[in-house]
Amino acid sequence: MGCSSKPRFGGAGLCFTSATRAHSFPSKMQMESTRILVLRRRRARFRFVVSLALATIAISLSAEQVRVVERQGDLHGFLLLKDANGKEIAAGEQISETLGSVITTRTIIRFRDGSIDDETTAFRQGSIFQLIRDHHIQRGASFPKPMDVNIDAAKGEVSWTDLSKNPHQAKSEQMKLPDDLANGMIPLLVENFPHGADSLTLSYLSVDSKPRIVKLIIKPDGSDRVLIGPDGRQAERFDIHTEIGGVAGIVAPLAGKQPPEIKVWVVGSAVPVFVRMEGPLYEQGPIWNLLLAAPTWLTGNAKHEGN
Repeated sequence: MGCSSKPRFGGAGLCFTSATRAHSFPSKMQMESTRILVLRRRRARFRFVVSLALATIAISLSAEQVRVVERQGDLHGFLLLKDANGKEIAAGEQISETLGSVITTRTIIRFRDGSIDDETTAFRQGSIFQLIRDHHIQRGASFPKPMDVNIDAAKGEVSWTDLSKNPHQAKSEQMKLPDDLANGMIPLLVENFPHGADSLTLSYLSVDSKPRIVKLIIKPDGSDRVLIGPDGRQAERFDIHTEIGGVAGIVAPLAGKQPPEIKVWVVGSAVPVFVRMEGPLYEQGPIWNLLLAAPTWLTGNAKHEGN
């Protein structure tokens, strides 16, 4: 009986015949091929283990709650949204109301095409900022994946509705939400960036097909000279990097799905104030610029401007 020339891994490459007890050893070429295959498999396993280890490190990035430096009060401000070419595509406003230690803020942006970005956030300010709940609606032609997302941080409840489907599909999930959740509060938390710190890591709940917690790593990124009327001021620039974590975080850059960096500008003084944010308003969205705005008068009323 002949012996197959193919090495058998289960038999350590040996081949026996029952008739003669003869045995044959694989050739040098076969042994070398086997050795290379084993090494490749070991390297693949090693890369997989390293990837998982890195993913675990990314997930376990220590997040931190932001201490209250500048206490928030009642306010009413106006916003402009511009595309990457500087064209105004939306206008909005932000209204904050205070009741004891709880601040409720509504930010609504109305697009020229009829789309709406409407977010209402309630948070507590004691010694630290603490999210209570957040309700965020994005709908209209400017949002390819219109969503209605509700977060109840205290109860750990997240509900979301995909508004692109008819009928609308509502889903909910019970989650262990971190104490440093930053939804609806990013500009505020940047205004309260710890003095002298190199970075600040916060949690953010992102919802696409399902909710997931990502990390926002905020770092000072220099400053820019800006004009307010004839006066020049320094605007501190901050970079916000999104750390997805897990296997998805490893794959995202390779698949071109790593979220772009977000830039936030704050004019610092005794009371720091947010003046601009550059980045997408939704996952895989275009880069837009959100800026503070002041009312302008119609031409016929221009003579009253500033009075």
